[in-house]
Amino acid sequence: MLSRVAAALFLALVSGRAAETKVEIENQWVRVTRSVPGPFSSKLPVVGVGLDGSVKYFAGESKHVYQKGDHVLIELKAGAPKSPAITLDPVKLDPGHHIVILENDRVRAIRTILEPHLKSPRHEHPHYVVVYLTDLHTTMTMADGREVDNPRKPGDIAWRDALSHVTENIGEKTAVEIQVEIK
Repeated sequence: MLSRVAAALFLALVSGRAAETKVEIENQWVRVTRSVPGPFSSKLPVVGVGLDGSVKYFAGESKHVYQKGDHVLIELKAGAPKSPAITLDPVKLDPGHHIVILENDRVRAIRTILEPHLKSPRHEHPHYVVVYLTDLHTTMTMADGREVDNPRKPGDIAWRDALSHVTENIGEKTAVEIQVEIK
C-alpha cells in the first residue's frame, strides 16, 4: 500500500501539476527555486545543484520528481544579456581550489574548496549564483577595497553580479560552495 506522501506524489505527477515552489532569486538572467517533494517542470534550461554537491544540466523542457528539498534549481532565462568577459579566471589562477564540474555554452559550474585561513588570489566572475554546501565564514575584498563579511549555512544561496574580489576563509572549517556562472 502506498504511503500518503507517495500517493500524493503519484497523483501530482499523473495530473501534471507541479509542486508549489518559492522563487528565491529572480532577475533578467535566472529564476532560482528550491526543490520540494513532488514534480518539477520547466520549459527553460535548468541547472540543478544538489546539496550533496551534484550538478546536472537539463536543456530545454525538463520534468523531475524530487523526494525532498535538497536541490537548488536555476532556470536560465531566454534572451538574457551576456555576462561580461573575465580576464582573472579563478580556474586558471588557482586550479587546486576552483574545479570546473560542468561547462557548456550557457553556464560554467565551479566547485570552490577553501581550507581554513586560505586566501584566494584576486579573481573575477561573470554574473553567478552561489550554492553554499557547508557552514562557512569568508570575507570578500572587493575591487574598490571594501570588505564584505560572508557567513553562510549549508543550503544558502546568493546572486552575485559580475565582480572582482579576493576571498579569505576566516573560519575554522573547510568551505565548499558551487558557483554557477552565467555566460
